[in-house]
Amino acid sequence: MNILLILISVLLNCAAQLCIRKGMLIIGEVEMSSIVRSLGVMITNLWLWGAMISYAVSILLWIVVLSKVEVSFAYPFLSIGYVVAALVGYYFFGESLSLIRVAGIIIICVGVYLISRS
Repeated sequence: MNILLILISVLLNCAAQLCIRKGMLIIGEVEMSSIVRSLGVMITNLWLWGAMISYAVSILLWIVVLSKVEVSFAYPFLSIGYVVAALVGYYFFGESLSLIRVAGIIIICVGVYLISRS
């Protein structure tokens, strides 16, 4: 059950990142110098609201997780988010996925598997 909670929290965290990306693809590029002017557009973007909700639920679940398991066990699972984000970025946003990135994803998966067995 603990691993399921960890995975849900991690996937919600990843979903938040992906919602931010989708929202910003709609809004367009924002510079630090114009971020305050862009707040009106950002605050009305449903993808960004989805990101905030995903983050909030993810944090609540993470609190539950860390009340049950050691942080040295749970924290490495966050790297699963890198894998999911890379794959979703590739398939849905047309982002590049080079051989080096694929090798890194495989290494991450092996590492998470080894940690989950400890």
